[in-house]
Amino acid sequence: MNLRTSVVFIYLWADVKKMLFVYFTSVSTAQTTDCLRLREQCMNAANGCESVWNVVEDVCNISGNRCKAEDAIGCNRIIHILADEYPEFKNCVCTSDDFCSITTLLGKQCSIDEDNISTETKLQWSLSALSKQANSTCLDVNKECVEDEVCNKQLSLYLKACSVNKKCNMEECQAALRFFYENMPFEVAQMMIFCDCTQPDESCHRAKELLHGKPCAVTAVPPPSCLNVIHMCEENELCRKKYTAFRSKCWRHVTKKCYNDEACLETLLKDGMPCSANADCKAAYISNWGTMLRVKCTCQNLPATEHYLCKLFHHMLHSKSCFNELRDKYQCFSLSEDCAFETNILFVTTCFAVGHVTGCSHIR
Repeated sequence: MNLRTSVVFIYLWADVKKMLFVYFTSVSTAQTTDCLRLREQCMNAANGCESVWNVVEDVCNISGNRCKAEDAIGCNRIIHILADEYPEFKNCVCTSDDFCSITTLLGKQCSIDEDNISTETKLQWSLSALSKQANSTCLDVNKECVEDEVCNKQLSLYLKACSVNKKCNMEECQAALRFFYENMPFEVAQMMIFCDCTQPDESCHRAKELLHGKPCAVTAVPPPSCLNVIHMCEENELCRKKYTAFRSKCWRHVTKKCYNDEACLETLLKDGMPCSANADCKAAYISNWGTMLRVKCTCQNLPATEHYLCKLFHHMLHSKSCFNELRDKYQCFSLSEDCAFETNILFVTTCFAVGHVTGCSHIR
């Protein structure tokens, strides 16, 4: 190649790069515009999308510096929830890795150091007493979380969405509850979900309701049939994945072939339907929290032909027999010492809502 040819090639390559830059910039701008339009549709939809988006804005600090989410790990998790529940957003957010990326939706090139995220996650929960200790009653767990800075921070967003002091938005509360339990180590989520109370301990029962999203995330009026819950779940991509995993990990012997066979259903129910209750099953069960699968359902007023199938679904979703052993592990059987702890749970709730532990240190 002579000098003249080289010069011409350089100029041509410069023009090509310029055209490519203009092309990709226009594509990026168009895609950003489409995503912003999609956001507006989401905000005006009546399918729960607005509630999830509100959580995204809170966690990812979208109203502030768009390239600096305070909780990058939490931001990434809620973005994955958004993309799973509303697949139309998948072209607007990056879910191909484990790290926060909202670049297309926000129209900015934001980047996060993967090593820093990994280090931050380990550091946060290594400083949390909840990641090391197994507590007994739900009141104990509640109290420990209030005093633990890491847990308190994680819970503040959930409590804000599900607060009893405002009108309940079930979709928003469910999204926050799901985010709360997905954003913590498995052993911590297990401790909170399987906590229990002694019968006379009213404060403990109120703490249990707080930790378990009651009543907002689980109570619909009127209560749906368990058949409708399953049908609605199977129409939602995220819920369908969770239900499929739950059924395969916990109830492997329950097959769809049995659904239309009354004799098969009756046999399953008579046999007590034992579940695996192993670690994979527990993880799948915990993953259901914050979805419609946890909504209280009923089998009343159904045709006789649907009764057995409804009872099957109710047993799978709400029976406590599968995890009785684990619940017993966290249940306190004595009314002395910690079980006799008398705390006004409303004050505990106030401490949660503050979002930090100042003023709550005397709850012992």
